[in-house]
Amino acid sequence: MKLKQSLIENRSIRLQASAADWREAIRLGTDMLIASGAVEPRYHNAIISSIEQLGPYIVIAPQFAMPHARPEDGVNRTAFALVTLTRPVKFDGEDEPVDVLVTLAGSSSDEHMDGLMEVTQVLEDDSSPTGINLDKLRACRSEEDVWRVIDDALAAAS
Repeated sequence: MKLKQSLIENRSIRLQASAADWREAIRLGTDMLIASGAVEPRYHNAIISSIEQLGPYIVIAPQFAMPHARPEDGVNRTAFALVTLTRPVKFDGEDEPVDVLVTLAGSSSDEHMDGLMEVTQVLEDDSSPTGINLDKLRACRSEEDVWRVIDDALAAAS
């Protein structure tokens, strides 16, 4: 499933949300996917447990996290959720706090890798020192803004 299509079908966008800590920030994304039926409630618990055991492996770039767990941890179908935060949250062991999260639920290893690649493509920005540009997503105030960011990024990549 493609990022934009998933966000539309799962109604899984929360912009300018508030979270007290990283656990709550992850809950914002997983709750939307649970409500849509894309994942089971245990998927959220699997993400939290994995981070507690392995550290913040989901922080894949400065200020950006991609919460995810294994397909067998309760994924019913591949889906994404986008959350931007008004105040960044800190993950233990990370220097940079996170304010943009894209939750990924991949129904297979292949779907997981495809999802990761598409999100990377949307965020890719060669002119940025980190190689990604989160400012476009941070600036979004509506679903339409998000669609425009995704469409523009995918058009530029093709």
